[in-house]
Amino acid sequence: MSYRVLAIDDDPATTELLGLLLGTHGFEVLTSNNGRRGVELIRQQQPDVVILDLMMPDMDGWQVCRAVRAFSQVPILILSALDHPGQVASALDAGADDYLVKPVPSGVLVAHLLNLIRHAKNAPEKSISQGEDSGAGLATREPSLTAPG
Repeated sequence: MSYRVLAIDDDPATTELLGLLLGTHGFEVLTSNNGRRGVELIRQQQPDVVILDLMMPDMDGWQVCRAVRAFSQVPILILSALDHPGQVASALDAGADDYLVKPVPSGVLVAHLLNLIRHAKNAPEKSISQGEDSGAGLATREPSLTAPG
C-alpha cells in the first residue's frame, strides 16, 4: 500500500529532496512551499501524514498546526533545524505529533512516518492522540536531509 505524504517547507530544494527520498521508499509525495497552500492541500488531498517545517514566511509551522487541528487529526511530523527544547515543546503543544531535527537519516524519517501512520490507523475515529511514543530510531547509514530551515 502506498501512503500519501504532504511535505510543507518554504525551501523548494527541501521539498524536492523529500519527494525523491520518500518516493524511493514507495510514498506518494505531495509538496507545498507555503503554509497556507499546505493547509488547503490537507483539506483537498487528505494525506496520510504531513511533514512540516516551522520557519516559513507566510504562515509558520505553529500556525499551520493550529489551523489543521481545527479540522483534521492527520499526523503531523515537524522536520526543522530548530532544536531548542522550548521550540520543540511549543510545536507539540500546537498540535504536532512528532518532531525531528535536521539533518535526519532517511531511514529514521521513514520509520517515524510509518509509526505515525500506524498509530493514526489504529486510533479510534476523531480521537486525539497524545503522548504516543514515535521513536523508532534506526541505526543505519543513509542519506540525511540537511537543507536549511
